[in-house]
Amino acid sequence: MRRDVFQAIADPTRRAIIALIALQAMTPNAMAEHFDSSRQAVSKHLRILTECQLVQQEQSGREIYYHLNPKKLKEVADFIEPYRKMWDKKFNQLDHVLSTLKNKKS
Repeated sequence: MRRDVFQAIADPTRRAIIALIALQAMTPNAMAEHFDSSRQAVSKHLRILTECQLVQQEQSGREIYYHLNPKKLKEVADFIEPYRKMWDKKFNQLDHVLSTLKNKKS
């Protein structure tokens, strides 16, 4: 099954894993300590994140460390950018309306 970055970030646990390893590379055991789930569940999430190329593995002795591949998140940023511009425009319009209403009350 081919997965994409959007499927990976759709799950809140995977987003939490991304946030954890954005700070430093971690082993699955170290990650599992941050969750109320088993190490096997964390490994399943890591497999999906690896398939989507959001995380990469690095062998160090007997341990496997996972670290974030921030370049893959650019796909998400590129997708969101047009919407961010639209939201900014809408919020600026709302600010203007609210300022106008506030000034009329004064």
